[in-house]
Amino acid sequence: MSTEQDSTFEDPTETTPVEIAHTTGSSVTSSSSAGFYFQCAFLVVAVVGAAANGLVLYAMVASKQHKKHVLIFNQNVLDVVNCLFAIASFSVVLRNVYLSGTSGYWLCLTILSNAGVSIAFFGSQINLATISVERYLKVVHHTWAKKKLRDWMIYSAIVFAWISGIVIAAAVIIATTAVVNGVCYSGTFLLGEAARKALAIWDFLSFYVIILLIFIFCYGRILMAIRRQAKAIAAHSAGGSNTAQNQLNKTQTSVIKTMILVSGLYAVTWAPLYIYIFCYSFHSEITIDENVFYAVLSITYLYICANPFIYATKFDPVKRVLLGLIPCKNTQPLESIEIN
Repeated sequence: MSTEQDSTFEDPTETTPVEIAHTTGSSVTSSSSAGFYFQCAFLVVAVVGAAANGLVLYAMVASKQHKKHVLIFNQNVLDVVNCLFAIASFSVVLRNVYLSGTSGYWLCLTILSNAGVSIAFFGSQINLATISVERYLKVVHHTWAKKKLRDWMIYSAIVFAWISGIVIAAAVIIATTAVVNGVCYSGTFLLGEAARKALAIWDFLSFYVIILLIFIFCYGRILMAIRRQAKAIAAHSAGGSNTAQNQLNKTQTSVIKTMILVSGLYAVTWAPLYIYIFCYSFHSEITIDENVFYAVLSITYLYICANPFIYATKFDPVKRVLLGLIPCKNTQPLESIEIN
């Protein structure tokens, strides 16, 4: 059974953050040093992200699209969980709670260390890649997908995303979280310089470079397949109806927009966070400035705010439910293209 001394690293001499930096090989600033306005900006973005994804979740359930597009529904669930944990963590930070004993350690480990946020972050990125692969298989390898792709595979991918998020977050956070003099320190607190560099490189390659390459490959191949199909139809429909050709042109345009939004927005919004992590991990003399950290994290959360509008709102039933929530709005049928 854990005792207070088991779960904290308190020193009678009241160790300061600067002294911690010397004893652990990393520089950490107290959470109280974060600028109030940067924290408020992050809170606003997190609240908007939770509201946007929650609204789309409601629309998907109301339109029964959550059964047809389970991966996209899971993406919204992960993003809602992410934002809610971020809001909860921020609320506890604002109260400036003094942590002590086993309860203080677990509060640090589960909330203040952003364990829930990390689980949803990792799971969300894996799920995003899964959505791209699923669309790629259904369009580029349509015949194979129709025969071989089963519902249990999709649900297994969802379970894998959640379990992977939990395992990765636990492996990183449990080893790098500690309570010192009533303050929660998490991230790379207990890691040496080599371990910080290795973790930063692994995180960057696994959840930025590889995910981005999956986006580009899958949507690029989808676009090529649609263009080949459009050329084939154009060659056989000379002088005839252009309905099929027009439909393919709309689909092609939709794919291009989706590819640009998914790949471009992901690259732009996640880049500042990874650049900041690299600067800290490869320069041990740099202290984590939470003003900058909250700023770059707010930019990252903009992707979470945009996610529901990139994916779920492409479906007519979801659009109709959302438009029906707008007072005095005359809802008209809207054209959209789905990649089934």
